[in-house]
Amino acid sequence: MLVEKFYSNGKLLLTGEYLVLDGATSLALPTKYGQDLTVEKITQPFLIWESFDEIGSNWFHSKFELPTLNSDSHDEIVLTLINILKEAQNLNPKFLADGDGFRVRTKLSFPKNWGLGTSSTLINNIAGWAKVDAFELLKNSFGGSGYDIACAQNNSPILYRLIKSKPSIQKVNFNPHFKNQLYFVHLNKKQISREGIKNYREFIKNPLRFTEEISDLSRQLLNCKNLSDFDKIIAGHEKIISSIIQKKPIQEELFHDYFGQTKSLGAWGGDFILATGNDDTTKYFKNKGFETVVSYRDMVL
Repeated sequence: MLVEKFYSNGKLLLTGEYLVLDGATSLALPTKYGQDLTVEKITQPFLIWESFDEIGSNWFHSKFELPTLNSDSHDEIVLTLINILKEAQNLNPKFLADGDGFRVRTKLSFPKNWGLGTSSTLINNIAGWAKVDAFELLKNSFGGSGYDIACAQNNSPILYRLIKSKPSIQKVNFNPHFKNQLYFVHLNKKQISREGIKNYREFIKNPLRFTEEISDLSRQLLNCKNLSDFDKIIAGHEKIISSIIQKKPIQEELFHDYFGQTKSLGAWGGDFILATGNDDTTKYFKNKGFETVVSYRDMVL
């Protein structure tokens, strides 16, 4: 049996949350965690789909008729998957149209609630299988800036920017000598990016002045030589985003007594934050009830 395999990296957006949608130059980090997709041909005219989490548990299973993609289920996940696959068919009418059946297995290497790109890694993998442009597939299904697709496809940090709605990707050498003092802390809840973007759109009136400021901070962060300056830059970044979306920075909200500096990543209020600190950082956050603290070295490619 013919077997095809696809793999996509997860993502973290270090700078530019929200404003990446409006053309800000943002620093994005592909992660060591990701998702793979394995496709095996079968003789029956069906698409059998199974998804597994990081511990090997089967969290999703469904069966679709081909080439129609009809399903007996109206589960939200089923409908979302059908939408992605049909958009892939729109981009490549030959996809799933030759009468063959398939068994597909996806496998995450991170917990689904981590927010490292369960959807973007899936879309990039499906785009590879369907032989279509992943950025177009994202735009036609979930929407978004596309930085997560860029991370899925690159194995090093990138500067990402939308220019006339088209992605501009520059591989960069972001390798701060103080990276052993950088940590990613999970806030114990999943943030829905679409809701965060909707709220941002309600607040933002003149994004241009902010995109220029954030772009400048992204470049400053990329070239930063010491932790003290790094702390000042991310604190300044938090202040700008706070002023736009009218929310307190996470440090004010939850970690006012923390000895380092923290920064939200992506839509505020969930998923991971960045924390600068030292050997006591993990203990501090675990004492606050935040058990998932991942070092920079363990997280970033």
